Amino acid sequence: MGNEDALFYSRILTELTLSFHIIYATIGVGVPLMIMIAQWVGIKKKDEHYILLARRWTRGFVITVAVGVVTGTAIGLQLTLLWPNFMELAGNVIALPLFMETFAFFFEAIFLGIYLYTWDRFRNQRKHLLLLVPVALGAAFSAVFITMVNAFMNAPQGFELVNGELVNVNPIVAMFNPAMPTKVAHVVSSAFMTSAFILASIAAFRLLRGSNHLYHKKALYLTMKVGLIFSIATALIGDFSGKYLAEYQPEKLAAAEWHFETTEKAPLILFGVLQEGEPRYGISIPYALSILAYNNPYAEVTGLDQFPEDEIPPLYIHYLFNIMVAIGMWLTILSFIFWLGIKRDWKFVTGSWFKRLIVLGGPLSIIAIETGWWLAEVGRQPWVLRGLMRTAEAATSSDQVDLMLLLFACLYIVLAIGSVVVLRRMFRKNPVEKELSDRNNNKEEERT
Repeated sequence: MGNEDALFYSRILTELTLSFHIIYATIGVGVPLMIMIAQWVGIKKKDEHYILLARRWTRGFVITVAVGVVTGTAIGLQLTLLWPNFMELAGNVIALPLFMETFAFFFEAIFLGIYLYTWDRFRNQRKHLLLLVPVALGAAFSAVFITMVNAFMNAPQGFELVNGELVNVNPIVAMFNPAMPTKVAHVVSSAFMTSAFILASIAAFRLLRGSNHLYHKKALYLTMKVGLIFSIATALIGDFSGKYLAEYQPEKLAAAEWHFETTEKAPLILFGVLQEGEPRYGISIPYALSILAYNNPYAEVTGLDQFPEDEIPPLYIHYLFNIMVAIGMWLTILSFIFWLGIKRDWKFVTGSWFKRLIVLGGPLSIIAIETGWWLAEVGRQPWVLRGLMRTAEAATSSDQVDLMLLLFACLYIVLAIGSVVVLRRMFRKNPVEKELSDRNNNKEEERT
């Protein structure tokens, strides 16, 4: 196997691993907050349904955490094996957040175990709720620290290269690079949004399957409300991300928007196809790209004509950007209509066809997360460390990467099937109706 083949398989394996891991990682970041909100609402309203929501979501969450640990470990292994030159340089600069991410995970895992073990051991549920705070914080900060590493790859700083040697290394400066604020905020906010819509999708599915239990209706209302809040937050943060790109990664913004020539009053192109290097059949919104980049409809936006051809990202990232934005807008509108419809008693929001749209929201939110990450990673190409190290320079020259790809693909298939089977059996054998009945019986026995 030549170096080009090793590079190709390394990129495919890394993309496969990250694409699989991001699903479980997103759920792992977002669901603890949903559990905490459900239990807090249950305590505040003295409502057993919300308490049970927190309890059942926690059981499912544990399974996703277990799979996320395996895939997260695989990523750490692959960084060393597949990208040794990158790790040799970056490992000396940005190792601190990698270590802190591990600490945050153990912090989360310890308190998650205590939280699970002590479900029925607190008379005061508020004290039990406090155990969720470090779980939610640990999950969120795991995402923060690992995203700092990714942000560093887009805006490397905190060191100097003198004659090929690293000098003046400052890990704190490396962590708090220009890409960090918008990227961290976008990742955390979109994780909360996605988790809310996944849980809403499950509740709507159960209602469609004939379970008209109040538990599922409350779950749907809570998750759609939280989904609306974080979809709006994600859109606002996305606007800040566009302004970051205009200043620090203009080639990525130009490629994503098919902005070929540097112009003032730049329009924003949605959808369309490229024919002979020209965008066709797209929707052009006048001044919108200038507003996105600089909040000024007359601002000049740098085009692809200002960059060497070998430093321009693949132009298909335009489609990834469009898919991500379109899904985000759709979910925001859907959740807003649902929330307003519940407030104003619009009957159609409780109809079967609207529930089917909500069910689709779960898979669509996952697709949005995937396309967002592909946009982030492919949009940085050809660099692994922007402006310093190309992806081809970072890759291994091993001739065993194709075998690794096959083995890890088999592992992910087993993990995916196993997690789905376990989750289905866990909740099928213990339906809501049975669990509520058992809890009520136990309370009656305690009173007598």
